[in-house]
Amino acid sequence: MLTAHQPAYLPWLGYFQKMILSSEYIILDKVQFEKNSFINRNRIKSSTGPAWLTVPVLTKGYHEKTILDMKINNTSKWRKKHWLTLLSNYKRAPFFSQYSDFFEDMYTKNWEKLIDLTDYSTRFFIKELEIETCFIKLSALEVESKKQDLVIDICKKRKANSFLFGSQGKDYVDNEKFENENIEIYFQDYEHPTYNQQWGEFIPYLSIVDLLFNEGPEKSQQLIRGE
Repeated sequence: MLTAHQPAYLPWLGYFQKMILSSEYIILDKVQFEKNSFINRNRIKSSTGPAWLTVPVLTKGYHEKTILDMKINNTSKWRKKHWLTLLSNYKRAPFFSQYSDFFEDMYTKNWEKLIDLTDYSTRFFIKELEIETCFIKLSALEVESKKQDLVIDICKKRKANSFLFGSQGKDYVDNEKFENENIEIYFQDYEHPTYNQQWGEFIPYLSIVDLLFNEGPEKSQQLIRGE
């Protein structure tokens, strides 16, 4: 089964479950950047509730740009802010020390393009979660169509006869289009697990870092896989 998704900054748990369910995962790096999406931001848990970590990007003319083209606005001290936010909120989490060196180092690097940052961090999470799915960037496939036609053309290019959409795909997918192309479609139905968190009531749909810092790699793998 094939699936696809835009790159994301410190993605949530369901992002990785979608990878696990698929044999090939297409990284949609050559689609239009969306403001106020999870491409350049995500949430963690602080002592006062959910807190956003946002990578500032240069958005001038973004309607004509793809994610591949988006540059980070490094006039902002976002790297220092993100590292200190993680440190202050998770330094007492059981597995934070296991990951602190990676994140401290990541935030010392001078990232210019958003795609390079998301690729670097996501590959680290994939390794920690022992995900063995094959990853391919859209920019390497020479496919230029859009929306559902893009999905169909990707499937044809990769000779895939099934595709996994996210749960919201049910609201917009034209089933007949895919039936005509002999492509079976499925929709992710992710049941978010509960796990040990700091500070009060459990908050779902946070970044993967919240799970890793609190539960470690082995337990995180089990929870994402629903084991």
